[in-house]
Order: sequence, then C-alpha cells, then structure tokens
Amino acid sequence: MEPSSSLIDGAFWVTTGAILLLLVLSGFFSGSETALTASSRGKLRAQADKGSRGAQKALEITDDNERLIGSVLLGNNLVNILAASLATALFTRLFGESGVALATLVMTLLVLIFAEVLPKTYAITNSEKAASAVAPIISVVVTVFSPIVAAVRLLVRGVLRLFGVQIDPDSNILAVREEIAGALQLGHSEGVVQKEDRDRILGALDLGDRAVEEIMLHRSNIEMIDADDAPEAILQQCLKSPHTRLPVFRDEPENIVGVVHAKDLFRAMYAQAGGNQGDANRLKEFDISKVANDPYFVPETTTLDDQMREFLRMHSHFALVVDEYGSLRGLITLEDILEEIVGEIADEFDIEEDVPVTRTEDGQFLIEGAMTIRDVNRAMDWSLPDDEANTLAGLVIHEAQMIPVIGQVFSFHGFRFEVTAKDGNRVTELKIRPL
Repeated sequence: MEPSSSLIDGAFWVTTGAILLLLVLSGFFSGSETALTASSRGKLRAQADKGSRGAQKALEITDDNERLIGSVLLGNNLVNILAASLATALFTRLFGESGVALATLVMTLLVLIFAEVLPKTYAITNSEKAASAVAPIISVVVTVFSPIVAAVRLLVRGVLRLFGVQIDPDSNILAVREEIAGALQLGHSEGVVQKEDRDRILGALDLGDRAVEEIMLHRSNIEMIDADDAPEAILQQCLKSPHTRLPVFRDEPENIVGVVHAKDLFRAMYAQAGGNQGDANRLKEFDISKVANDPYFVPETTTLDDQMREFLRMHSHFALVVDEYGSLRGLITLEDILEEIVGEIADEFDIEEDVPVTRTEDGQFLIEGAMTIRDVNRAMDWSLPDDEANTLAGLVIHEAQMIPVIGQVFSFHGFRFEVTAKDGNRVTELKIRPL
C-alpha cells in the first residue's frame, strides 16, 4: 500500500525530523553511558591533573555510578519510547494497521545501528576522549534527573532488600585491587606484562593484607648478643656477623634489653680503649647496655603496610616481633618488607645461600619446607594458597591434619607433595611436582 501524497505534509516532516533528533539523542545517551563506564579513572585523573575540565567533570559524575547510570538510562528510555511512539503514529497514518509492524521493524533497525552499536563502538574505542567530551552535558542531565533517580533508587533498593540482596556502596572501591590484579595476571598470560613487573606491583598491593609474622625471621634464627659476655667476645661476634644491628639479651634470650648498632659499638669501644694509643685492657670495663638502643617491639598481627609506615615515621629499620603474651616471636626489618615488593636484596655482606629450589632429573622440585608459599609462587609462577599457612611445610601439615613422616606422599591443590627430610617434628624438605 503506497502512502497518499496528501499525507506527506508539514506534519509528516516535523514528525520525521523529531524522530531523527530523538535517535541522535538516543545515540548520545548510549555512547555516553559506555564512555563514562568504560573509561579508565586513572587516565582521566592524569588528564584532569593536566588541566582538562572535561576529565575532571567525568571523574566527579562517575563517583556515584548508580546515579549516573540511572540518569542516563532514564534519558535514553525517554527518547527511545518517544521515538517509537512517534514512528508508530506516523506509519499508522501512512500505511494503516500494517504501519505498526513496519514501524517496529524500521525503528528496531535504526535504534540498533545508529543509537546503540555505532555510538557504543566509538565510545569503547575512544573512551577517555568521549567521556571528557560528554561529561559537561551529562552532568546537567544527572542534575535534572537526580530527584527521579533518587526515588527510583530507593524503590529498587527496597525491592532488592525484600529478596535479601544488600547493595554495598563501597563495592566499586573494594574491587579496585582485584581489578588491577586481574589485569596484571591477564597481561602476563598474554605476554604484555613481564613476570617481574607483575610481582612487584602485586607485592605492593598485598602489603595491606599481610602480617609481619608471615615474613619475620623466626626467633630460632636470630643472632643475639649476651650482655654478660666479655667485651672481647662481643667485639669478635660483631666483627664476624654479617648483620649491622644485633639484639642484646640478659640472662635469657626472651629478655631483650636493647639493640646495638655495630658502628655505635665500635665507636664506643674505640673511645673506651683510649683511641690509637689506648690500652685494650680498658675494654674489660666496657658496658654494652650503655651503647644499646631501646628495643622496638611490634605485634605479630601488624600489617606490612602499617609497619613500613612506622619504620619510615620513626626513621628505624629494625623491630622485634612479639605475640599477644609479649613473648618474642622473631624480628623484621625494613629490608624484609621491601623484598616483598622488589624481590631478594643481596649485598656484599650477605651470606651466600644454596638455591632454595632444585630441579631433579625426573622433573620434580626439591624445596625447603621453611620456604614461604609466596616466595615459591613467585619463583615458580605457581598459585598455591597461602590463606591457612605461610610455609610449604605448614601447608602440608594443614592439609594432612597430621605430622607427616619421611616418604609420605600427599596430593592437593593440583600438586604432589613428598616429604623427603625432617628434623624432629619439623618438615625440612619436600619434593613437589605439579599434577
């Protein structure tokens, strides 16, 4: 059925123009929603710092994504419904009852191509640029529609609450770390991000989730100075030690009375002896407690992030770790925390240690039981869980729910674990193979 020429009048062209304008507005709303939600806040922040007002406005309106999306969707639905209604009225006038089906077909194609796919494709390709451009206009839209959106938000939250669903307003903030970690893992798997770069960034992000007890040097491995030792023995011990700072105890190792710095000790002993022309016998009167600094104790549950801030604030690099009863658990240094980010830091005074991971001829790996799970994962690019245990030995004992014996084999988390060496109840070596 051909439309009559008498029906194509001024009203026809006004309606057609209104439909086209509404399609443009629909495309604007669709593209704006995609650009503002897909753009990187980090990149927008960098542009805003350089003076971009559009980027600054985009950051402001994306602070409340729920209100932003509600306003954009409200505007988009208004123009889409109005455009469809005008098209239906226009096609019904031209083609009669068949105009309803024809209007549905035509508007579906027009909305899909020109109001959805085209603007969203451009917005995804140029998200930050598009977000900066549309932010000032969308800001006005959000302000105008905010009362309606607020009412809709209350209604939606009320309905969701009836079904036991709670909306966390800080969920987007809490997801930032997971988003960064996921992007790093994806980039590493695709060969875009180097393993070392991934480990450094993830190490820095993990500082707030890890406690000092996870990386501290256990008290059984701490080198200490007995305050009651002869000054000559103390001097000899400090000269042989690779460490700059040593805890000083009296009567028993649990009773830490101070921490001595090697330079302070040498200066004090040099002065006590009387300098170059002095008498070494005068060292017998030397009292190390007068040289030692007050010990700095920290709880074992302190996070690495907090402890690093305390080290920087106090201009200190050394702390003794205690449990809830005040008993000595170990020690931690600023270098230990930094190594969680950049990896092992070695200098000319560090004692060379054997390689902690040895590959056997049959393709398995011999690893010390005391090696932390995090270090193993970083060295081998594995993903063993470290929620319940800090070391490989601890993980095996936790999963086995027993103290294993030499030769015992376990399989969990996609790996085969064989106990190859023990010292008392302590598992000292494991043979591991991915399944």
